[in-house]
Amino acid sequence: MRYPLSSTLFVLTLIPAVASAQAAAPNLSDPEVAHVAVTADNIDIDFGKLALSRTHDSEVKNFASMMVRDHTGVNEKAAALAKKLGVTPKDNAVSQSLESGAKDAKAKLDPLKGADFDRGYIEHEIAYHQAVLDALDQTLIPTTENAELKSLLTQVKPAIEAHLAYAKKIGEKVHASK
Repeated sequence: MRYPLSSTLFVLTLIPAVASAQAAAPNLSDPEVAHVAVTADNIDIDFGKLALSRTHDSEVKNFASMMVRDHTGVNEKAAALAKKLGVTPKDNAVSQSLESGAKDAKAKLDPLKGADFDRGYIEHEIAYHQAVLDALDQTLIPTTENAELKSLLTQVKPAIEAHLAYAKKIGEKVHASK
C-alpha cells in the first residue's frame, strides 16, 4: 500500500521521540519509566479526544473512543500502583521528546478536514502504537526494576498490539475510500 505525503510527515514527526527513547533507555529509573508510560497514554487520550470532536466516520469514532477509554484505564492503574509503591513519576528527556513529537504531529493534523483528517489520525495512530510497542520491548520493560511496574507494562502490551491491529484495519478502509 502506498501512503501519501501526510503519512510520511507523521512518521517523521515520531522518529526523534523514538530515537530519544531508545538512546536514553539504559538510564531511565522506574519513576522515569512510569512518567514515560503516563505521558504516552495522555498523548493518545488527547489525540482520541481530538478525533472524537472532528471525525464523522463511525469506525474512526469507535477507535477514538476506545483510545480514550483504554488509555485512561491504564493511567488509572498506573496511578494506583504509583500510590501503592510511594513512587512519583519523574519527568525526563524521553517524556519531553514524546510531548514535543505529539505537539508537532497535532500541528500537522489540525488543518486536515473530513476524510483527510481520518486518514491522518489513523496514520498517526498506526505509527504511534508501533513506536509505543517498540519502546515497551526495547526500553521500558527491559529497564524497569520494580516487578509490579514491569508486570503492568507487560500486561498492557497485548492491548497496544490490539490497538495497532485495529488501527491498521481502519487504515485500509480510510485509504480505500480516497
